[in-house]
Amino acid sequence: MTEKNKIKKIDAKDKILGRLASEIAWYLMGKDDPSFQRHNIDASSEVYVFNSDSIKFSGNKFSQKIYFRHSGYPGGLKSTNLEKMMEKDSREVLKKAINGMLPKNKLRPKMLKKLKIYKGEIS
Repeated sequence: MTEKNKIKKIDAKDKILGRLASEIAWYLMGKDDPSFQRHNIDASSEVYVFNSDSIKFSGNKFSQKIYFRHSGYPGGLKSTNLEKMMEKDSREVLKKAINGMLPKNKLRPKMLKKLKIYKGEIS
């Protein structure tokens, strides 16, 4: 029997975005639990990530990576680069990376509810 409400605290300082996001997604899916089952959301851990402002990026991603969104109207494609997204809110960059690494099914929103991201230190 596994214990309920496991908490993982992860320090994002000087970690690369993609590697950090895959580690967090692994915990949110519950793959750290020996009795892992894909359909069981209760086995996953609550993940607290802090220092999201000090994430590192490999290569030239900081100036070249572009995020796209569409309004749904013709000509409604909008783009923002990673540098502006980090200035606005670094938590959103990490959340988008983790969101893309989780399974695309009904459990994804439930997994994301167990994720808490903080800009600075937590005690």
